[in-house]
Amino acid sequence: MLATLARVATVRRSGLRPGPGSRRGLWTGRPQADTDNVKPLEGVKILDLTRVLAGPFATMNLGDLGAEVIKVERPGAGDDTRTWGPPFVGTESTYFLSVNRNKKSIAVNIKDPNGVKIIKELAAICDVFVENYVPGKLSALGLGYADIDRIAPHVVYCSITGYGQTGPLSQRAGYDAVASAVSGLMHITGPEDGDPVRPGVAMTDLATGLYACGAIMAGLIQRYKTGKGLFIDCNLLSSQVACLTQVAGNYLIARKEAKRWGTAHGSIVPYQAFKTKDGYLVVGAGNNMQFATVCKILNLPELIDDCKYKTNHLRVQNRKELIRILSARFEEAMTSEWLHRFEGSGVPYGPINNMKNVFAEPQVLHNDLIMEMKHPTVGKISVPGTKVSCQLLGCEQQDSWDSQPAHPGRPQIGAECSSWETSSPCWGWRRILLCYSNFRGSLCLWKLKV
Repeated sequence: MLATLARVATVRRSGLRPGPGSRRGLWTGRPQADTDNVKPLEGVKILDLTRVLAGPFATMNLGDLGAEVIKVERPGAGDDTRTWGPPFVGTESTYFLSVNRNKKSIAVNIKDPNGVKIIKELAAICDVFVENYVPGKLSALGLGYADIDRIAPHVVYCSITGYGQTGPLSQRAGYDAVASAVSGLMHITGPEDGDPVRPGVAMTDLATGLYACGAIMAGLIQRYKTGKGLFIDCNLLSSQVACLTQVAGNYLIARKEAKRWGTAHGSIVPYQAFKTKDGYLVVGAGNNMQFATVCKILNLPELIDDCKYKTNHLRVQNRKELIRILSARFEEAMTSEWLHRFEGSGVPYGPINNMKNVFAEPQVLHNDLIMEMKHPTVGKISVPGTKVSCQLLGCEQQDSWDSQPAHPGRPQIGAECSSWETSSPCWGWRRILLCYSNFRGSLCLWKLKV
C-alpha cells in the first residue's frame, strides 16, 4: 500500500510525470538516498476547507505523511478552534495548535464569487478536496462535488458531515458530544450506576477523522488505477455507530441491551481498574492462563481452581464476588509495588496516568511521542506527535519514515497570503488573488509553491 501511495504522489494529471532531475522519482521498493525520512504522500496536494476537529485531524495526519495541506479559513476569524480556550499560548489556542501542524493557511471569502473562483482554481491543481459543511451548503455556492468534478475530475473529494448527505438529520450541525449521544457511545460510557459521561477526548470526531484519512488514501489508489477521482461521504454518526463493534453486535445479534460498566468490561472478568493504596491499576485477564497468573501474583491461588471462576463465562456470572476479593487485595499495596510484581508476567496491566505521568512514561519517550516545533509567534511548543514506522523491504536494517513536520509550527490565518513570484516547469505561472472581505483591510496575493 505504501509503495502504491508513493507512486500516487508522483503521477500527476494529464499523464505528467517528474523528469529525471526531480526529487519525486517513482518508488521502487528499494531504499532511497534519504531512507530515514520517507514521506509516502509527498507530492500530494490537499485543499482543506474543514474546521474544528474531525476534518483538521484527518488532514493533519495526511500532512504528517508528507502531503502539502492548504488550509482555507474565513478572513479575519479563521478556524473556530482558534478561540477555544483557555488555555492559550499568546493569542493561540492550544486546541487549535494540537491539530493543525503541517499546514499552510490562506484566507478566502467563499461567499464572494471571486472567492469561489479562487477555490476552483486551487482545486484544479490539487489532488484532494476536503470539506465539512452541512450538506448542500457548498453546492449552493458552486463548490459541491459536481462543481469540482466538472473542472477537476481527478480530485478525490471528501465531505465530512454530522449525519450524512441525506436523511432526516442530515441538515443538523454535527458536534462530537451530540453525535456521541445519538450514536449510543455516551449511553455506554460512565459509572455502572451513574449518569452517562462524555469521553475525555472527542473520540467520535477523531474516529471520523481517521476513517476519512484512510478513505482518502484509498481514493488516491483508486485514482492511480483509473485516473478518475471520486466522492467520499464520511460522517460522525456512521463512524461512531461502526465503532460500537461488539456492543452493537450484542444487540443486533442477541438483542442484549448495552449498559455502562465504568472501567470494567461486559464480557471479560477481570478486566478493569483496581484501586491501590495510592492510585489505580488496570489489569486484564483475557484467558484462563492469564487469570491464573493474576491469582498467583495476588497470592490468591485458591481462586484458580474454584468452580465459580474456572472459565471466563463463570467469572462473568460471578463478577461481583470475584471483583470484591481482587479489589481488597489490590488495596493492600502501592501502585509501584504492583507494577513490579506484574512485570514480565505476560498479563496486560498498567497504571492510570495523569498527563504529567503520560509524558514521563518511558515508552512514550522511547516512541518519540512529544513533538517539538517552532511557532512563528509563540516560539517553541510541544505537542503529542503521531509516530508510524515501516520497514523498507530488502534493507539490512530497519529504515523508517516518521511524521515530523515538513514545515514546522501551525499556520497563522492567511499566513500564505503574500506575493510569491515562482515559476514551475510543471504548473507554469499562477498568481491567484485571495482574501476579500476586510482581511486586514487589504487584498493579498498568494501563489501556490510547487
